[in-house]
Amino acid sequence: MAGGYARRVGERLRAIRKQKGLSLQEVESASSQEFKASVLGAYERGERAISVPRLQRLARFYNVPVDQLLPRDAAEIDLTDSASTGDSDRSFEAADKITIDLTRFEGVDDDEARVLHRYVNTIQVQRQDFNGRMLTIRRDDLRAIAAAAGIDVDALVRRLDALQLRRV
Repeated sequence: MAGGYARRVGERLRAIRKQKGLSLQEVESASSQEFKASVLGAYERGERAISVPRLQRLARFYNVPVDQLLPRDAAEIDLTDSASTGDSDRSFEAADKITIDLTRFEGVDDDEARVLHRYVNTIQVQRQDFNGRMLTIRRDDLRAIAAAAGIDVDALVRRLDALQLRRV
């Protein structure tokens, strides 16, 4: 995570902690010292980058979806901070959505695809959208999936294309 993005993630971490009415010391105590006050403070100030597994554990501790710990909108994200590999012709726009062809999951034998399928099923349940053929994945969901996978959104979209799961 580059400095600007780490700072924005830290701002979200602090906002969620404060919404929960917790001090840094209370988080440390309630988490049985898993999240030390000094380390959590460094995350919140953007002085230290948080790993995806740790971000997931913190989200579980706060009882919020992981994407709630990430910057909320495109205006908060400095795209020059992203860790894009640069091997695609165009960067995936933060405002874009993608459509997943749900029927293509049937023939895919890939661990990442199975994880994505479970996540997509969760989205279907939340939206009560059970047409069974196509599902549009929104920007926030893409960011959450990418964060959980430890990659950026561009890399996630390239992976979906490689697995032939995205409807173009």
